[in-house]
Amino acid sequence: MNRVQVRTFVSPGFAQNAYLVWREGEASAVAIDPGGEAEAMADALSENGLWLEAILLTHAHIDHIEGVARLVARTGAATYMHPADAPFYQRADLQAAQFGMDVDALPPIDHALEDGATLLLSGIEFEVRHVPGHSPGHVILYVADAGIAFVGDVVFSGSVGRTDLPGGSFPMLIGGIRKRVLTLPDDTVLYPGHGPTTTVGHERVSNPFLVPQYGGGFA
Repeated sequence: MNRVQVRTFVSPGFAQNAYLVWREGEASAVAIDPGGEAEAMADALSENGLWLEAILLTHAHIDHIEGVARLVARTGAATYMHPADAPFYQRADLQAAQFGMDVDALPPIDHALEDGATLLLSGIEFEVRHVPGHSPGHVILYVADAGIAFVGDVVFSGSVGRTDLPGGSFPMLIGGIRKRVLTLPDDTVLYPGHGPTTTVGHERVSNPFLVPQYGGGFA
């Protein structure tokens, strides 16, 4: 089976990671969380001779969705999101205003992401895992045959997502990480919404929010 390729795009404002994902030999790709670099993502598709089949959203905080309208306008791709994050998506303009910025009117979500669902897109099988706590509808997207997972703002290298935003819950987030992330193979590479990649095994033994000897065993 041909390899899965991942290209990262970091937005200059929020330092948010957006991803283009495609399988070698396929004609299409998938975008995950298009932020401030949506135009660069669209250009990269053209440069690589790819068309965009889908836009997958791990959640609907403004830094992860600010580029959706531009990417849909350039590509016509269908959008996917968990319905529990609809209130954030529908109020993207208010989210943007809190940071003194504007955002283009967002297109409707085409498909709902559901926990346990498997999506076959661009020759890649994504398993949807619902992990609320950072936001009510946050999901991670696991690609088993490639040994990778796109984890949004659930877990980072040495940290976890903030839980002081509306709908946040620290116990729920940590419980979700333990059940839905740390149950993946240790060599699974995690692609987070901010910062560098890491692995399940590394976070299992070193993340201070998750390791008991660092105080992470209470949740």
